[in-house]
Amino acid sequence: MDIEDLRTFVEVADAGGVTSAALRLGISKSMVSRRLIRLEAELGTQLLARTTRGAALTEAGATFRDYAARVCAEIDVARETILPAGELCGRLRIAAPLSFGPTHFAPVLADMARRHPQLHIHTSYSDRFVDLVAEGFDCAIRVGTLQDSSLIARRIGPLHGKFVASPDYIRTHGSPETPEELVAHQALMQGMETWQLMDGDRIMTVNPRGRFKADSGVALAVAAAAGLGIAALPDYLIQDYMASGTLVPVMTRHPPPPAGIFIVRPPGQHPARKVRVLTEMLIECFEQAPDPA
Repeated sequence: MDIEDLRTFVEVADAGGVTSAALRLGISKSMVSRRLIRLEAELGTQLLARTTRGAALTEAGATFRDYAARVCAEIDVARETILPAGELCGRLRIAAPLSFGPTHFAPVLADMARRHPQLHIHTSYSDRFVDLVAEGFDCAIRVGTLQDSSLIARRIGPLHGKFVASPDYIRTHGSPETPEELVAHQALMQGMETWQLMDGDRIMTVNPRGRFKADSGVALAVAAAAGLGIAALPDYLIQDYMASGTLVPVMTRHPPPPAGIFIVRPPGQHPARKVRVLTEMLIECFEQAPDPA
């Protein structure tokens, strides 16, 4: 029984369809289908019921999925055990932010791939919130303030930010000085999030309102520079705007609280060694470094 056939079946079962599984695995849909047909033929039973919406597990498939997942995990551990000391293999799927990842995390991931030639690294860069379990990621790199969840998080470095607006916006609408004044202004947000700000040593929470939203920090910085409102953005995104005077800080007596860079993974007793190695490399890169710029 081919281990890649087993791994492909597990991905299809978890992704809910051939197309999603093919994207996860980085192979063609036809290759996924061939592997599934071969596995079902070898077992002599149907594991998946194909539908217009994807693929659903049969009763036999639901039972076999857990066994197949354990076999794949054990094979990965066994392969790592017999490899030269410190070598990694298999596949590592990472979700990283689009507005920060390609410039700051990509070099670390490239270095990891160079050090471990048998490791396949697949990275998805997006500013949307990724469901690690449902989408089959081993881990994610996230910046800012983490929301409560069942995920296990490890801080890998600091991150600082500011409330900013354009000089034109301030001339037209004024510059807020208090939390009460801030909520009366147009806020540029990624969603329906709350904003946190410092009041001395105390953290306050406000509920901003605004008509312009985007799932990209880069887009929010552009909107702020265009005079559409006030944005809470990390320093690394606004340094050039600040240097040119296109954006200026507001609410300087009530800045956002210090945030962080985190690696998060699905719950489990022990992280895979490849996730641990990535975490160590990121900490080495960011924990002792100045704020990303």
